[in-house]
Amino acid sequence: MSSEIRQIVLATGNHGKLAEFQHLLGAHNIKMLTQKQFGVTGVEETGLTFVENAILKARAAAEASGLPVIADDSGLEVDALNGAPGIYSSRYSGENASDADNIEKLLKALQGLPVSERTARFQCLLVYLRHANDPTPLICQGTWEGYIIEEPRGDHGFGYDPVFFVPGMHSTAAELTPEQKNSQSHRAMAMRQLAEKLTA
Repeated sequence: MSSEIRQIVLATGNHGKLAEFQHLLGAHNIKMLTQKQFGVTGVEETGLTFVENAILKARAAAEASGLPVIADDSGLEVDALNGAPGIYSSRYSGENASDADNIEKLLKALQGLPVSERTARFQCLLVYLRHANDPTPLICQGTWEGYIIEEPRGDHGFGYDPVFFVPGMHSTAAELTPEQKNSQSHRAMAMRQLAEKLTA
C-alpha cells in the first residue's frame, strides 16, 4: 500500500460518528475531512432505505468537495415494532429530537414486553463514492444483534447505545469502552469491509 496520505470526506455532522471513523481508518494513511469544511451542513434524507440515504449524502458531499466521500446511514431495527425506528432512528420523536427523546419514545413503545420480544439490531450501510458521478459505489453493511432493555445504562456512545444490550458482552453498548465498541459494532463491521477494499 502507498504511504501517501489520502483525503476522504466524511458526509456527517455527527461528532460521535466522526470520532469512530477516525479511529477505525487512521491507521490506513487516510485523513478524514468533514463535509462542513466544504459548506455541506446536511442533506434531506428522502430515500426509503439506508443505502439510498447514504448515497444521497455521499453525492452531495462529493459534489461540494470534489473529493472521494464516505457516507453512512445507520439505525436501529426493533422486531416488535416491525423494524422501526429504522431509517428514522435519529428523528424518531421529531426532526430535532435528542437522543434522550428518542430513547423515551422507544421505551414507551416497548413497555410491558418481555425480553424475548425486545430483540433488535443496529444496521450500518456505508457507501464510498470516488466522485459525485461514480456509477459503481462501494457498499458495505454491518449488523449488530442485541435487545432493548427497560432503562438506560452507561455513559459512552450515543444514540440508542444506553438501551441496546449486547448479550455477548453482558453490557449495553453505552457501557462498552470505545475500543470494545469499535471491535464489534455494526459500524466497525462495515468499516472493516470498506477499509479492506480501500487498501487492497
